[in-house]
Amino acid sequence: MEILLHVCCGPCAVYPLQRLRDQGHRVAGFFYNPNIHPYREFKRRIKALDDLARQTRFTVEIDRDYGLTEYLRQVVFNEEKRCNICYDMRLERVAERAVEKGADAFTTTLLYSRYQKHELIKKKGEQLAETLGIEFYYEDFRQGWQWGIDQSIAMGLYRQPYCGCIYSEQERYDKKLRKKTYS
Repeated sequence: MEILLHVCCGPCAVYPLQRLRDQGHRVAGFFYNPNIHPYREFKRRIKALDDLARQTRFTVEIDRDYGLTEYLRQVVFNEEKRCNICYDMRLERVAERAVEKGADAFTTTLLYSRYQKHELIKKKGEQLAETLGIEFYYEDFRQGWQWGIDQSIAMGLYRQPYCGCIYSEQERYDKKLRKKTYS
């Protein structure tokens, strides 16, 4: 099967890419992440993905337009729904791109992260698949969490310390907010 893999960052792609290839799938990547903040972080993640692509012969299309303005237009005053909105933005774009490319299915590296809402991602992916007439490939890639971390370190890839959005950055570094959020 030909699968278009939405890539949130290089390190999170390591395990899903290997797993899909081991299963015999042809995998191409698509980087579209308007949520990433700040701009320097956005550029670091693109460079890490370029490094991964070069080291693994992974064909990746990268949307290099910094989409923070559009992301913020959708989430400001909707912060409690920000993950839903972000998933919608990214999954819709990758699903549409998969249809344009004639891929058999699409999936996302968000399914690799222990910090993402898997059931919600799966539901949204399946809804888009039905709407657009393409398969959503669901697999819980979290089983390869540590292997992916170890491999990304061995490959010298930049590993980011937060999801990417301005809100997750604050949650990562603001000790008062972390206590409130995780209490």
